[in-house]
Amino acid sequence: MKQKPQLNFWQIWNMCFGFLGIQMGFALQNANVSRIFQTLGASIEDIPILWIAAPLTGLFVQPIVGYMSDRTWNRLGRRRPYFLVGAILASLALFVMPNSPYLWVAAGMLWIMDASINISMEPFRAFVGDNLPEKQRTGGFAMQTFFIGIGAVIASALPWMMANWFGISNEAPAGVIPVSVRYSFYVGGAAFLLAVSWTVFRSSEYSPEELAEFDQACPANHVGDDTAMRPAAKYRIGGIVTAVIGIAIWSWVLSAGLDKKLFVLAGGLALFGFFQLAMASLQNAGKTDNGFAEIMHDLFHMPKAMKQLAVVQFFSWFALFAMWIYGTAAVTVHHYGATEAAGANYNDGADWIGVLFATYNGFAALAAVAIPFVANRLGCRLCHLFNLTLGGIGLISFYFISDPKLLIFSMVGVGFAWASILSLPYALLSNNLPAHKMGVYMGIFNFFIVIPQLVAASLLGLLLREFFDLQAIYALVIGGSMMIIAGLATLLVDKSAEPG
Repeated sequence: MKQKPQLNFWQIWNMCFGFLGIQMGFALQNANVSRIFQTLGASIEDIPILWIAAPLTGLFVQPIVGYMSDRTWNRLGRRRPYFLVGAILASLALFVMPNSPYLWVAAGMLWIMDASINISMEPFRAFVGDNLPEKQRTGGFAMQTFFIGIGAVIASALPWMMANWFGISNEAPAGVIPVSVRYSFYVGGAAFLLAVSWTVFRSSEYSPEELAEFDQACPANHVGDDTAMRPAAKYRIGGIVTAVIGIAIWSWVLSAGLDKKLFVLAGGLALFGFFQLAMASLQNAGKTDNGFAEIMHDLFHMPKAMKQLAVVQFFSWFALFAMWIYGTAAVTVHHYGATEAAGANYNDGADWIGVLFATYNGFAALAAVAIPFVANRLGCRLCHLFNLTLGGIGLISFYFISDPKLLIFSMVGVGFAWASILSLPYALLSNNLPAHKMGVYMGIFNFFIVIPQLVAASLLGLLLREFFDLQAIYALVIGGSMMIIAGLATLLVDKSAEPG
């Protein structure tokens, strides 16, 4: 029996390089999709519901891809086939998205683009767990974060660079997406495919037999794999209760004429209830040897550390989603005084939010270098608490800073939080997962990234309308508060989850 060998710097570099392209795709999406929606006629209230495509696709795609990649082995390996297929589809979507002639086309393209990006991205997390020994995983996830930061810096600033460096117009007639935005998406699509291809063809993977041999040589006694079946009656009772609550909320929203975004929460609860009922039926029929049943089983048998980290993820990603969907509206109105999604003030503010997004990703790339050293001294939990607190303060400071140029300093804290969110929870998680289920559990962990985004999309517009007169700046204040709560929740994660 042999132990999993440590990889050298360049081997880790090659296996993480694909995230440069993946994050260029995500950064272009995060910094420009709200702008595209507003340009094509979307109101501030409608932006969250249009953004719902992004988290919903991840909710379904990531666990399915994780489950399938756990069971894949061919000439390209285990995870790399999904990297390549997702990259090809995402690159095509990035070319089409900025040419959307109507709002409904742009919303549909967001579904396709986000699904494709998720196909590439999900196995990358498991890829680190597969290839690196436990002591190197914090560094591996930090390397991914470094490339995420670099890719996002370039992509977020691309529209600004197109306008200011290359003289490409950032203005267009009403209802037309500026040329600078379109060219930025073309560059991002090409970079996505090239970067992911580098990882696909410059990295290798261990076969399932080799991974099993590594596990036998170094058994992780702190990692449990609960194989006991949950009684079908519990699935049935839980399903009935959850479905009834979801249908009741749906009926209440409909009869009372409440905000239509609340249908998302109601529908999500009802759907989860029906999934549990389906699982009860499959279990009674003895038909549990399938992907749906195994994903449902693993969802209800998550390791303890994963459940604790789910709370941290919920508040962290609520905060990030608030920043992504309302950052453009907050800065263009609160700092530039733009009253509509057109004109010089709006486009200057929208370009500046791209620069700010590039800035926080740049600080994230720098933070990624420091995080492994700090985490080794303080532990992942305390390091994460510190970084998330910095991020929360950064988001809240948007309200108090009047000069948009000074928002650069706010992004220092956001950058540290972003780097931490992309690395430390995964370092804690990967050390507490059974190796043969690394992909599916990483996919299920994405639920706790998606669910807070769905909640944010459902509630933020309502909160802004009812309490803050649709002033988007308050979404960032709410997000900052959530991020600080996420940091405090990190202290609830057991010390035993820390990497050995």
